[in-house]
Parts: sequence; structure tokens; C-alpha cells
Amino acid sequence: MIHQGLHRNPVPLDREIHRALRVDRAAQSNFSPMSGLNAYFLNAVEFADAGREYPIVFIPAGTPEKGRKPEVAPVAVFGLAQGENLFLDGDRWVADYIPAQLRAYPFALARIDAQQYTVVVDRSWHGLSEGADGPGTALFEADGRPSSYLQEMQKYLETLELELRRTQQFCARLVELDLVQEMRFDATLPDGNKLRVDGFLSVDDNKVKALPDAVVLELFRNGTLALINLQQASLGHMRRLVDRRVRRTANA
Repeated sequence: MIHQGLHRNPVPLDREIHRALRVDRAAQSNFSPMSGLNAYFLNAVEFADAGREYPIVFIPAGTPEKGRKPEVAPVAVFGLAQGENLFLDGDRWVADYIPAQLRAYPFALARIDAQQYTVVVDRSWHGLSEGADGPGTALFEADGRPSSYLQEMQKYLETLELELRRTQQFCARLVELDLVQEMRFDATLPDGNKLRVDGFLSVDDNKVKALPDAVVLELFRNGTLALINLQQASLGHMRRLVDRRVRRTANA
């Protein structure tokens, strides 16, 4: 999944063009490229881990086709304003869990057609270098075959893509049942100023309670109800984001 705010120059990997491309794997622990991200996509399978640290909300995903309901996607929230990441301290990520798609950076999968994908790399990333005998981990062997590192990364990205499809099915069911609603978060800062965060969606607990018993049983058995509970419980972290901002402002 390519994110325009993160992958600034995504380029499909080519065994001829990028034969000498190498990756400084130590640089992948430098998260400074994520400094402007105030939220990032989550797969549903991540809700249990991510929900311990981040608020999980839904946002509109793409432009709906005529006559079709809008699509939504889950994200972990990192900040309360555009371009604010409260989980970044310099180049360090200050949370135990890092969303899976971020851990793949600078790599991502890009769709070629309905059935095929290709691995892309962000050529703007500072951890790339060229040279057959240079430092870092090679992406291709001398004969053009993908290195073991690149093969592992491709498998990881393919797993994420599979989970993405499951997440899309989960979200489509929520929309089909009309369970998501617009929400707003309001808080008063220590200096008396008001903070308002809107433009996001969450599951409507009252609509869940009003579902027919047969639908509730279906959602329970396929795991959707557990994901709903995890998402709703995570919203308590919105208040903790305010606390993070206050501490950061005080330290600054």
C-alpha cells in the first residue's frame, strides 16, 4: 500500500535497473520519514495490539461509485492535528507497537492490474545506496535474482495484502449494516483553550445493540464483534493523545 505522505518517490523494483541497489537495514529504525503522519492504515488483525496504544478510527476510503455505499478504512491515530505525530521523538518511535505497513517502509506493494502486484521502493529514502560491493544489504544477486532479504520482504508484503483484503471485507460489512457514524472529540487544554478533532468515523454502539439477534450471532462467530469492541475500547486513547501533546509542549 502506497501512502502519498510517506512514499514520496515510489519506484517499481527492476532487476536490471536496480541490480546494484542496497539497503541500510539499520536506517529502517530511523522513523523520521513518518514525522508528518498523524494517522496510518491498520489491518483488522492488528486491532488487539494497536488498540493498546493508539485510538483506532475509520476514515473514508476513496470516492464511492455511483449507487454504491462509501468505503471506509481503519487507521491508528498518532496526532490531533494534520502533520502531528506524537509517537515520534526525534527519529525514535516511542510506542511498543508499530503498525505493520510502517514496518515495511521503504517498501510497498503496488497494483499492476486486477491480479498482479509489484514491489516498489521509495527512492527518496535516505537508507538506499548503489554499488555492487557497497555497504548495506543487496536487493538483487549478481545474476539478477532477488536476494534472500528481498524475498522475505516480498512475502511480508504479500501477507499484508492478504490481510488488507480481509480488512476490506470487515469494513464493507460494517458499512452494509450502517454501523459507522461521524464522530467528534472535544477536550479542554490546561491553558483553557478548546481542542476539537472531527472528520473521522467510529462504530455506533447503539446501532450495534439494535441489530437482530441473528446478525449479532453472525458477527460474534466471524470475529467482527470482537473487532468492534477493540475499536471502541481504543477510543479512550484520544484523551491520552491530549496528555502527550501537553507534555511535549511543556518540554519544548
